[in-house]
Amino acid sequence: MPAIETAALTKRYDSTTAVRELDLSVAEGTVYGFLGPNGSGKTTTMRMLTGLTTPTSGTAIVAGVPVTDRDRLRPHIGYLPEEPPLYEQATAYEQLEYVAGLRDLPSPETEERIDTLLEQLDLTPDDATTRIADYSKGMRQKVAYVQAVLHEPDVAFLDEPTSGLDPRAARTIREMIRTLADGGTTVFLSTHILPVVEAVADRIGILYDGTLVAEDTPERLTHRAETGETRTLEDAFLELTSTDPADVTRESETLDG
Repeated sequence: MPAIETAALTKRYDSTTAVRELDLSVAEGTVYGFLGPNGSGKTTTMRMLTGLTTPTSGTAIVAGVPVTDRDRLRPHIGYLPEEPPLYEQATAYEQLEYVAGLRDLPSPETEERIDTLLEQLDLTPDDATTRIADYSKGMRQKVAYVQAVLHEPDVAFLDEPTSGLDPRAARTIREMIRTLADGGTTVFLSTHILPVVEAVADRIGILYDGTLVAEDTPERLTHRAETGETRTLEDAFLELTSTDPADVTRESETLDG
């Protein structure tokens, strides 16, 4: 069974369709890069797949659980939203221990895992005992990432995981994402930073105006079948999210062929 599978997944708000009949099948242990311009429906899709938003129609199953069954779904997923929920007055240790308690994680093993993950992200014990209110954006992002993967979820949904990070920390996050996938976790990754996707993604889906207009490996997305030329992922992204719907249709047909 795929780690993520949707069929005609749709979300409408009054007369606006945010996501239109989305069909996805993401294999276990895959890093799936989910791209699209602002307003294309990426965040709505992630909120539906994490059970935070109810679909208007269609179905979605994540880690073998229907997304409409939030209570059963929650232990199987981790979610790093673009604006992560952190308690300003807590320290990193307090925040992570609180989350561990909510998930009923065993104490000794979890404390060791917290220490390991924080160390990998260059957060020292002094940093970890400082209030989050005094953190930089990058430090907050590191804690939020640990919070999302602390319980070793079957599927991790990461929205802009390298936001606010310096190049060294961003590379560390990329390496940690690959390690997650190599260990069997499926990673659903949304970001505007295309080099991050190129570095870690096994497959890429591009959403445009609520519709999946292309899906393939990074190599195939950047390869022009008709000419044999190789373009950048940025070029492919810009062409596939053209304001001319006919251009999108033609490009999608080329990739499918």
